[in-house]
Amino acid sequence: MTTIQYLVGLMIIATLITGILFILFGQITVRKLRKNPETKEQLGVEFASGWDVLNVAAALSRPKWLSEKYKKSKLSGLAANSDVLYQSTTLFDRILARVFWFLYVFLGAAMILILILNWCGVFG
Repeated sequence: MTTIQYLVGLMIIATLITGILFILFGQITVRKLRKNPETKEQLGVEFASGWDVLNVAAALSRPKWLSEKYKKSKLSGLAANSDVLYQSTTLFDRILARVFWFLYVFLGAAMILILILNWCGVFG
């Protein structure tokens, strides 16, 4: 088995795990937030179905200092309100959000890196 085949196999497994976490986070946390009238309008803009799951996970994963800086941005209306979400979620919800979000971001970056390395001929 070559290195690229091994890495692609790991990426496929990680993608399946990320997909499962996406569904779990959406069903456990975001569904609860959608039903709450106080948080329903605080989930950010939903460009496509399920985008609010990514908005909420990103908002719960950002450090507080970055959230404060982000609130002053012109694009802050597109994202979920992290202050309201912190008050409406449990520790489990926040941990699930962070595990999902960082695996999602790492997997995307790793796929791009592997593609570039393969294009450059690193894997033979």
